[in-house]
Amino acid sequence: MGNTRLICDPNELRGLFLFEKLNDDQLAWLCKDGRVEMFEPGLVFREGDPATCFYVLMDGEVVLTKMSGGEEIELVRTEHVGSYSGAWTAYMGDKVEQTYTASFYVTRPSKFFVLDAGTFAKMMQEWFPMALHLLEGVFFGNRNANERIGQRERLLALGSLSAGLTHELNNPAAAAVRATSSLRERVAGMRHKLKMMAHGKFDSQTLEALVQLQEEAAAQVAKAPKLTSMEAADREDELGDWLENHDIGNGWDLAPNFVQAGFDIDWLEKVHGTLSGCGPDVFEGAIRWLNYTVETELLMNEIGDSTTRISSLVNAAKQYSQMDRAPFQVVDIHELLDSTLVMLARKIGDDITVVKEYDPALPPVPCYAAEMNQVWTNLIDNAVAAMEGRGTLTVRTYREGPCAAVEIGDTGPGVPDEIRTRIFEPFFTTKPVGEGTGLGLDISFRIVVNKHHGDIRVESEPGDTRFIVRLPLEAAAPAENGVAQSTTEGN
Repeated sequence: MGNTRLICDPNELRGLFLFEKLNDDQLAWLCKDGRVEMFEPGLVFREGDPATCFYVLMDGEVVLTKMSGGEEIELVRTEHVGSYSGAWTAYMGDKVEQTYTASFYVTRPSKFFVLDAGTFAKMMQEWFPMALHLLEGVFFGNRNANERIGQRERLLALGSLSAGLTHELNNPAAAAVRATSSLRERVAGMRHKLKMMAHGKFDSQTLEALVQLQEEAAAQVAKAPKLTSMEAADREDELGDWLENHDIGNGWDLAPNFVQAGFDIDWLEKVHGTLSGCGPDVFEGAIRWLNYTVETELLMNEIGDSTTRISSLVNAAKQYSQMDRAPFQVVDIHELLDSTLVMLARKIGDDITVVKEYDPALPPVPCYAAEMNQVWTNLIDNAVAAMEGRGTLTVRTYREGPCAAVEIGDTGPGVPDEIRTRIFEPFFTTKPVGEGTGLGLDISFRIVVNKHHGDIRVESEPGDTRFIVRLPLEAAAPAENGVAQSTTEGN
């Protein structure tokens, strides 16, 4: 874009708030080594290009934009004389990346005072050495503080997740241990009962029929129907009465096992008919032997369910941590969300209903999977805290243009309008002192926007708050450096 070189007047520079305290010699130096230019409407510099110049608005209007989710988002629009942008960190040299952190446009013919980056750096270093050290201290101090507190935030989250995972693993592990102990007792009882039955009067045909009944009992357990509490209680009453009427001692203790296995009176009548000629003692022994069979199958099912649960939790933990996987990969976003929900199950609790509305047609997403899991963790954790442990958590996915969109919604009180624009600021938190660092959403913002070139926003009203994350579906591997840089370059 062409521009017109104008005469630099030191008195005009003195009217800019950046230069109002400079002496005549310094203003003359600026006019000698800098320049005044008139820019026509259009692009002045683009985000990501090498930062070669420092611009100060003298007249006109400027717009500062930043890429987000494949779209250019307007950050600032101003006519304020003295607004500055460009290579404003040039004085730090190679200590920071010297690129434009946003795109800069003029909307109408506009006049700027322009300094080359090297000239601006020299001016700062020679004229304001103390201020330069202070600025560097603030810049790097804030960055280091953000990194250290961010690390602490991640460690705290990891500790919470580890405690939750340990709790979740302990439950099925303890259930498997209890079931194994009970199984050992039932197998011993079955051997004892078989020995007693061997003293009874069985012909080979009856014994063969009894073994067949045992096989049927074992097979029936695997396909037992699901009964409501009322249906199970009614059936237990029926079977308990039947066993009592047939002189089975403590029949009420046996009835629940038979009901859980899916047996009814017809099946008991079948057993009774098969052993009708063997005497009451043999019949009762056979019933108890079959009960041991049912119990062993139920206990083995419990052990199988428990070990499957342990395996699922371990797989979820590996998916969540992305252990042994490349940092940047193309993934099914639903697997990441599911693994995060599993890891946070204890924190979510029983009083929060989780609703998953996944778009099955959503294609895989290129991303840093482990870091995106950190984003889901932060958003879900905030949603649970907002609802104070009671409400509905909704996780929704869909396609929005060239991006995959993920919504984390809650039924909490909402985010007030007066703080909605500040929630992604570092150290800003609405939690009580000691309960939050104010970095969860800032970290999430930097991961989504800076590292993935995506977008994150919030839409909120009482009873319906939704954090919406948009990730490009087609993207090259982002730069490894995910540290946020300032997007507001002066006003």
